[in-house]
Amino acid sequence: MDYPLLNLFWTMMWFFLWILWLFLLFKVITDIFRSHDLSGWGKAGWTVLVVLLPYIGVLVYLIARGKSMGNRDRALAMQAESSFQDYIRKAAGTENQDAGRRHVDELARLADLKNSGAISEDEYRAAKSKLLA
Repeated sequence: MDYPLLNLFWTMMWFFLWILWLFLLFKVITDIFRSHDLSGWGKAGWTVLVVLLPYIGVLVYLIARGKSMGNRDRALAMQAESSFQDYIRKAAGTENQDAGRRHVDELARLADLKNSGAISEDEYRAAKSKLLA
């Protein structure tokens, strides 16, 4: 009862900003190590700057490399989506659909041969069972 509502509001705001700051700090550190265009010394320099002077280091990093940071995130998301789509295609068996189409085409050709009288019913059944086996 001794803690005014405005103080509660300010405490919650500072807590939210602290969590936001930690998220941004970890995002920048992750981006430093994920970046392929930085050399080892560049990564070490940015890491030292961000760890020793976190506020200044993160702000300078966002100003200097913020656009490429977004591009790397976009490329990573596109790569993950592509991998996911490849997995779905493999799991769904779309690679085997060509074989299935060939079977259907072969069955249709056999049916046409039987209907035209080129092969008998027994020859049709034998060829069909051989194709489906």
